[in-house]
Amino acid sequence: MENNLNCEKSGSFSRIGKRRSKSISETFSFKLDGLEPKGCDENQNPDELSLEPGLNLDQILEKVDQFIEKSASGEDKWKAPEIPNCMEPLLEMVEYRIAIYEQREASAKFGQNLEEDTSFFEAVRRVSMIINNLDEFPLDSSATACLNRAGSVHHRALLLSEYEFRSLLDNSKRIGNINIDLRTPKTPKQSFFNSNQETDRSIRPENDHKTEDEFPSFSPESIATMNQIATAMICAGYEAECCIVYSVLRLKALDIELNKQGFENINMDDIQRMNWESLEGEIGNWIHIVKHCTTNLFSAEGKLCNSVFSEHPLIARRLFCDLATSLTVRLLNFPNALVLTKRYSTEKLFKFLDIYESLRDLILGIGNDSSAQDLIFETSVAQCRIGEAAVSIFCQLENSIKSDNGRIPMACGAVHPLTRYTMNYLKYACEYKDTLEQVFQQHYDLQGSTRQNVQEQESKNSIENDDWSPKTSPFSVKLMMVMDLLDANIDMKSKLYRDPALRYIFLMNNGRYILQKIKGSKEIYEMMGHSWSRKRTSDLRQYHKNYQRETWSKVLQCINHEGLQMNGKVSKAILKERFKSFNTLFDEILKTQSTWVVSDEQLQSELRVSISAVVIPAYRSFLGRFKSYLDYSRQAEKYIKYQPEDIEGLIDQLFDGNTTSMGRRRP
Repeated sequence: MENNLNCEKSGSFSRIGKRRSKSISETFSFKLDGLEPKGCDENQNPDELSLEPGLNLDQILEKVDQFIEKSASGEDKWKAPEIPNCMEPLLEMVEYRIAIYEQREASAKFGQNLEEDTSFFEAVRRVSMIINNLDEFPLDSSATACLNRAGSVHHRALLLSEYEFRSLLDNSKRIGNINIDLRTPKTPKQSFFNSNQETDRSIRPENDHKTEDEFPSFSPESIATMNQIATAMICAGYEAECCIVYSVLRLKALDIELNKQGFENINMDDIQRMNWESLEGEIGNWIHIVKHCTTNLFSAEGKLCNSVFSEHPLIARRLFCDLATSLTVRLLNFPNALVLTKRYSTEKLFKFLDIYESLRDLILGIGNDSSAQDLIFETSVAQCRIGEAAVSIFCQLENSIKSDNGRIPMACGAVHPLTRYTMNYLKYACEYKDTLEQVFQQHYDLQGSTRQNVQEQESKNSIENDDWSPKTSPFSVKLMMVMDLLDANIDMKSKLYRDPALRYIFLMNNGRYILQKIKGSKEIYEMMGHSWSRKRTSDLRQYHKNYQRETWSKVLQCINHEGLQMNGKVSKAILKERFKSFNTLFDEILKTQSTWVVSDEQLQSELRVSISAVVIPAYRSFLGRFKSYLDYSRQAEKYIKYQPEDIEGLIDQLFDGNTTSMGRRRP
């Protein structure tokens, strides 16, 4: 008891002691006349007890305040002040009120009358100051008796206060231990990367589940009572006891809240045993819990600390940081264990980025108070580890492109699965653009090789001197490296085709797919830049020209007007051979290229229109000029196999991937 009292010899005690008697008496509401606080009989109502008659409250309080102020001033430190007669009535009043509180129900000792509670705590605070002041003097018999008497009353009051403090804080029975399964993954499964579906990243769902009771479930009246108790205990030198009670019970409440949200302590061994589908669910649940902490628990717990310890903001901040630390350390165990498993395949990137974002929000939720620097550091370390894992995972995309060196060409010149996978992956990844920029910037600060790549790209952009060139960043450099690798891989695969025309169809298909994906993603387009897209469009036009040259130049030579005359006359033999060659070549093109695939409808239409624009006018002109030379031949239909409108209809069947198109053509 003496140690607790001696830990605060000045500070709040001395300042309180210097208050004017008027301000104190205005808040003190005990009724003295006719009351005698000698304790409550077992069958007696404490409200019926009476003090000795003739006492005046204002007079007693004025004398008590004068005594406190005199003893605090320290005019004569060698002699204890004379104990005034007002001391005994004050102590009796406090004892009387304690007796009333003790006979109330366990859950409702305080809070029934706010004015009476305030008066009680003001009285206890006076007793605390009296004990603190008297303890500084060498005591005579009268002062010793007063100090012992005040200490006994004071101890009873603080025991009662601590009991009520525990009772108010221990709300576990009201909360209940309810297990709610809120494990909804934040990101969808990534299997669509390997398919031909064009499903892009869906909007990450926000978890709208709410607990039954708002956290923490304290009424304003309970908080006000806890504030009075905490203030009284701290001013009386019971700061340690008050803080321990608060920390233990609030930590218990936070544990219950985490259990309600489905939190489980999962270590590295547990993670190692899980398949990815189960682990993905645990990650989604962990993310939900962290979000619940950052958006609800931390802010609510911080407000509660500030309300209960409003008179002592430093204590409030320290208690909150201790609680946040205890909670966060448990939460950090999961990402730290996850990193150690080295599960770094490409599809896992997005869950790691979700974890990274959650840790970033967690740091913001903790705040930037100096007392939380260690906690922020530990959280930042875990975030950095997850970030490095994300960089490693993203780099696996480069390895997957480099290792895809299959020697079997893609059937029908269609978009290669590698192209589809890579572009869907990048489009989805760039929805995390800001996070990836932060992750790669941290990696850039640690790795010299990345820094060199960035500097090289900056030099390249400065040489181009293009206002449309993208701003260089570590992530944009990595993205460009991936695109360069994909271009090289597509070019390598195009050389597997023996037919040059099909090679250009393959290049057009893949190039158009890449361009459309980039134009469809604002984030990728901004990083790649307008110049890159413009060059890609120019490459596609060149592929188109090369295709027409490889396929239709020979057809056009067959219907060329030159070389048909011999000795000034049209040679029917040469003319017949020209029609025959045209029919053969056109039939072969239809048979082959109707099975080729151009999946992009716009590209397919552009190809058909360009072919029709070249072939049909030339054929109509050739047929119109030379048809008459064969009109009277018995085998005219054998050589004039197609009319211009037939050719137009058959061209519209190209690039459908349809092997039966030849059976539908007109004779």
